[in-house]
Amino acid sequence: MEPKKSKFEMSLEDGPHHQLGKLCGSWEGTSRTWFEKDLLADESPVKGTITSILGGRFLLHQYQSSLQGKPLEGLAVIGYSFPYERYQTAWVDSFHMGTGIMFSEGDATPAGHSVLGSYGGGGMPEPWGWRTTIEVKSDDQILITAYNIEPGGAEERATEINYRRMP
Repeated sequence: MEPKKSKFEMSLEDGPHHQLGKLCGSWEGTSRTWFEKDLLADESPVKGTITSILGGRFLLHQYQSSLQGKPLEGLAVIGYSFPYERYQTAWVDSFHMGTGIMFSEGDATPAGHSVLGSYGGGGMPEPWGWRTTIEVKSDDQILITAYNIEPGGAEERATEINYRRMP
């Protein structure tokens, strides 16, 4: 008699961890940034890798691009938590986050998942929200979009990475 599979083992076969694993690979594309509504501030090439870590428990997304001619790099640890039944992300980069780490969590969407975090500090009376979506367009294309959310709730697109899988 075969031993009973764990929840994680089953998830690797056909659950959230299986879906995350499909994102693994080398990616290239275009990174776009907005600081004001509908006013594109920058469009630059971006390269990234998404690798499975800790036996498939998490993904590590590392990327390099530029913003207004200055190098930019970042990374995110992405996972699915059984206790919370939510996707979770820890994100850092060399521009937006400075020396902070943004923790976000959220739910599955029809084509991926969406997580919500917040940022702020001494110079900001109220924290702003930051919602990030990963949308799987096909096996070879993913769209990662982030939205700024004002304390009053208005949401505007802030960044977008449109990736194509590299061979």
